[in-house]
Amino acid sequence: MNRLEPFRIAVPESRLRWIADRVTAYPWHAIPDAGGWTAGASVTFMRALADYWQEAYDWRAEEARLNRHPQYLARIGGRTLHVLHLKGRGERNTPLLLLHGWPGSIDEFSGLVDLLTSADDPGHAFDLVIPSLPGFGFSGALSAPIGPRAVAADMAALMRLLGYERYLAQGGDWGAMIATQLGIHDASTCIGIHLNMVVPGAAPESEEERAWAERAARVNAVEGGYSRLQMTRPQSLSFAMADSPVGTAAWIAEKFASWSDLPRDAQGNPDLLARYSRDQLLTNIMFYVAPDSFATSAWLYHGVFRHPEDMPFAGGARCAVPTAIAAFPDPVFAPPPRSLAEKSYDVIRWTAMPRGGHFAAMEAPELLAADIRAFADALAGRDQLESRAQVPAVPPARSTGSK
Repeated sequence: MNRLEPFRIAVPESRLRWIADRVTAYPWHAIPDAGGWTAGASVTFMRALADYWQEAYDWRAEEARLNRHPQYLARIGGRTLHVLHLKGRGERNTPLLLLHGWPGSIDEFSGLVDLLTSADDPGHAFDLVIPSLPGFGFSGALSAPIGPRAVAADMAALMRLLGYERYLAQGGDWGAMIATQLGIHDASTCIGIHLNMVVPGAAPESEEERAWAERAARVNAVEGGYSRLQMTRPQSLSFAMADSPVGTAAWIAEKFASWSDLPRDAQGNPDLLARYSRDQLLTNIMFYVAPDSFATSAWLYHGVFRHPEDMPFAGGARCAVPTAIAAFPDPVFAPPPRSLAEKSYDVIRWTAMPRGGHFAAMEAPELLAADIRAFADALAGRDQLESRAQVPAVPPARSTGSK
């Protein structure tokens, strides 16, 4: 039977000491500089980040910040999900499922919490359901790779467990694909989706669409190596990452550097600290390192490699629920032309964003929150989305740092 248990993040001190020891002992002499960010993670940046990790970063303070939010372990079938559940402070609350991707975490949405749970002038706010994806963060260990359709089924079950008869879903990266699957396969309950990344399911036809597809292919030839590796050989990669917090940090930080909308110098090197604090970067990294979940976080990639039919538009499916697309200027996963997206989605709102990249909830939370709110306002029958759910009675919270 599906059930909820209260939860607090509490990473064992022994695990934090192990992480600190590994960061301190990292063999920097073995990593000569092959060209800064152009060859991957910058050695200069990573050495400075590791120094900060050792000398100034305070996981316990970050843990306390995260634990201010009500959170649970949801037992869904044979899997366990770590989920934040925050009630809106409005007269009417819309249930909103927020879905992260890789290499993100639930902490991506921290900047949205106050913006969405507070009420606007008519008293409308959102109930937020923010789960770690299966195999990510403090969600439970997986027994086998999983695809986005199975994850979507878990998310639909989670919303029902929380008592929501109707809800909206929002996501980017894998979160966008999972939200799309909800729009296709749970349309009676998920009555609208908001996306800040789009992977269209139809072939390009117009000149504009073909130009976009050609650019996407060129970018993927340079940027897509991580994906191919995580699809085909995630286990080999995981052997290295499980023993190296610095290696995990570099693998993730390089994606934030490549995928974010950042100022760059004449050589194209990004300024990560112009958009993110070191604490933000390290806390997101710690969602992979502290619970030792890097290995299974890559299993979504391997899941679709094994079962390509798990991708949203396999077999010619179309997402017919109302869809909003926040088209951020993502430097790697650039949004397609609206005409191409409309072949796969019922697009009722399209917003060309002036700034912000792949990690929109962190890079431009005000823009993203305003667009989500405008989408909810635009949906017909919004009163049917009002929250009537109550958090089920549950036993006292338990704390753990294990998966």
